[in-house]
Amino acid sequence: MNDILPILLPILAALVVLGALIPVLMKTRKNITNYPGKRDANDPVVPGAGGGTLLEDRPAPVRERVSPDDANVTADVEGLETVEVPDDVAGLETVPVETPLPVAGRLIRLRERLVKSNNILGKGLLALLSADKIDENVWDEVEETLLLADLGTEPTLQLVDALRERVKVLGTRSPEQVKALLREELVKLVDPTMDRSLRVERHADKPAVVLVVGVNGVGKTTTVGKLARVLVAEDKDVLLGAADTFRAAAAEQLATWGQRVGVPTVKSDVDGADPASVAYEAVKAGIDQEVDVVMIDTAGRLQNKTGLMDELGKVKRVIEKLAEVDEVLLVLDATTGQNGLNQARVFAEVVNITGIVLTKLDGTAKGGIVVAIQKSLGVPVKLIGLGEGADDLAPFDAENFVDAILN
Repeated sequence: MNDILPILLPILAALVVLGALIPVLMKTRKNITNYPGKRDANDPVVPGAGGGTLLEDRPAPVRERVSPDDANVTADVEGLETVEVPDDVAGLETVPVETPLPVAGRLIRLRERLVKSNNILGKGLLALLSADKIDENVWDEVEETLLLADLGTEPTLQLVDALRERVKVLGTRSPEQVKALLREELVKLVDPTMDRSLRVERHADKPAVVLVVGVNGVGKTTTVGKLARVLVAEDKDVLLGAADTFRAAAAEQLATWGQRVGVPTVKSDVDGADPASVAYEAVKAGIDQEVDVVMIDTAGRLQNKTGLMDELGKVKRVIEKLAEVDEVLLVLDATTGQNGLNQARVFAEVVNITGIVLTKLDGTAKGGIVVAIQKSLGVPVKLIGLGEGADDLAPFDAENFVDAILN
């Protein structure tokens, strides 16, 4: 017995300690499970809790479906699923409301980033055109520099011809003269006369509707969230529609963006729900709630998938049963070059694109893509994104863009 005691005593002591720790561990686990901000599904919703402006803060939107007997009902509307809009449209977790930066502050910061990422083009051109003697070899290098910057063949030839003529007239050139003429010709190409304003003014009895389209991976949902911040900073009342029902967690991602600035999101809790139904309900809720702008995020359409592109057309047609689509913004990744142009052309065949949003214009992007896209589609670049930050989206300005390249 005396031989066993030394072995039993440590075991008994360990059991006593473990017994004392179990209640503490259970309490800790309970605290982790019920972290601050988590709400049980059966708990009452507190309007605006944690920052999200909930739909139930306003008069409840009408849930009736359009009658099949209505003479205005088309096959598109008749085929819609009924999408239940959750009372707590922003989700279970609470997210603190943030105050977006004013537009002026974003423009200054984005211009600084643009200078760092795109001035290789400007400095290269200035160095070539400032040479004592400009011969055919120099012009070949100018042309190559522009093509490598994704300017496109036609705009490149147009710019080189204009520069040749002006350099010949100038004769002797100072660095200041070279920079001035290069700036003038680049500004002409980027075209400051294009209307780059966003059509986001509320109509007399309906909100402005913005449809955001683009392929997977270009930052489309993030762009919708960032644009919501821009509009909130301009004191607009915004509602988001999560019509990207195919990508896992896309609706939750959009709702979180909305919560950050107190913007409600209409979404379906059913995976793979009909995107047109969600878009329809979002616009309907926007009309009922008298908001200023409704923005619809769509699934990342693959341009070679005919069925998906047809569905995008259906989304737009269904929305137009309730309200006019004021803006169709195509989001493109600036680093994709000519592939981005091909995407743009296909989308233009399905929906009437009114503006381009260029994301990832920092890093490896080439500034010339702005010109190439506008020349190809005749559609202006309206917004640019230059980073991962929440406020790294700003209106595009032709002269500021060229100045950033040349400085």
